[in-house]
Amino acid sequence: MDRQELAGFLRGRRERITPADVGLPAGPRRRTPGLCREEVAQLAFISTEYCTRLEQARGPRPSREVLAGLARALRLSNAERDHLHHLAGGSATFARLWAAHDVRPDLTLRKTVDHP
Repeated sequence: MDRQELAGFLRGRRERITPADVGLPAGPRRRTPGLCREEVAQLAFISTEYCTRLEQARGPRPSREVLAGLARALRLSNAERDHLHHLAGGSATFARLWAAHDVRPDLTLRKTVDHP
């Protein structure tokens, strides 16, 4: 696991997403561009402390669930998700399989009608 590369990747992706992109209020003033760590942590269902440690290259190796949450929160593409898993020392193939279990929010259930 390359902690420095992982930290830089997470920071870079966090900075490119605005609060409006994820349905959060922008607030009056921000010290940094993009989302703050607290917002990423909230969206990824992890603690702010853990998110901070990952971005400061001090965190332990994140689990697949944590990586999936971060990928979802940061709205990563498939290639970016693969890269995230690679940086964390995991398998990109497994990342794709794991992502297949996530349901995209734009999908809706449709009722099918059987015709006689």
